[in-house]
Amino acid sequence: MLHLKIDQEKCVTCGECISDCPVMVLKFGGDGYPMVRKGKEVTCLQCQHCLAICPTGALSICGKDPDQSLPLDNLPDEGQMERLIKGRRSVRRYKPEPVDAAVISKLMAVISNAPTGKNNLQMMYTVVEDAAVMDKVREATYGALRKAVDSDSVPPGLELFKQFVELWENKRVDVLFRGAPHLLVASSPNGGPSPEADCIIGLSYFELLARSMGLGTLWDGLAKWAMTLVCPELLRKMGVPDDHTIGYMMIFGKPAMKYHRTVQRDGMAVINRVEL
Repeated sequence: MLHLKIDQEKCVTCGECISDCPVMVLKFGGDGYPMVRKGKEVTCLQCQHCLAICPTGALSICGKDPDQSLPLDNLPDEGQMERLIKGRRSVRRYKPEPVDAAVISKLMAVISNAPTGKNNLQMMYTVVEDAAVMDKVREATYGALRKAVDSDSVPPGLELFKQFVELWENKRVDVLFRGAPHLLVASSPNGGPSPEADCIIGLSYFELLARSMGLGTLWDGLAKWAMTLVCPELLRKMGVPDDHTIGYMMIFGKPAMKYHRTVQRDGMAVINRVEL
């Protein structure tokens, strides 16, 4: 049920909710106010565009209270966004103390707003919140790598894992997870139209928000290779479904350093401007 409700005292009958609906679910009713077209309720994407575009907050759908939405009249300006994007760094040194659970919960709640290739696709973000659990993940991963090295079953091209295992066993140097107190695994159902892209988009949102909150992150390709190619049983133990695509992994925590300026990479990307 869509549970469309119109506060007629607030509604100015501007029709913006009707015009902006991607699948034309709404129309003006006989009373002059928006209503659901007959037979169209099942086609609703539950995108809430109608709720977001209503200028007076008169429309409620799917049981959502427009007064609980954040206003969009105080967005970061161009300069702030430029500094945030350019100031992002891959953090490889972390403080040992964990991030507060409430902060992690807020991060996870916000990134659920990241776009996906299919509306309402059930993305999964598997997060290691407890630093003690992270230590177990770390030990289990290096243990699986040791078994793979000893049995000569390390996947071709990943022979460097032997060095990582030896560094961990001999010097407690953690190349895979960089001593981070937290791990985030983004996965998406295989049946979706763009499982890997959906994961990358979600983690990109997470990274920028985390940076704005003073946290550090690292796109952890080494951990992804290790856990998907050598010890997938650990992912199952962590609750990641077998029918999910692992888009990527990210470690995060409180950085043990502070960067004071952006690097200068302008012009590194190739810009191909089309003129037909």
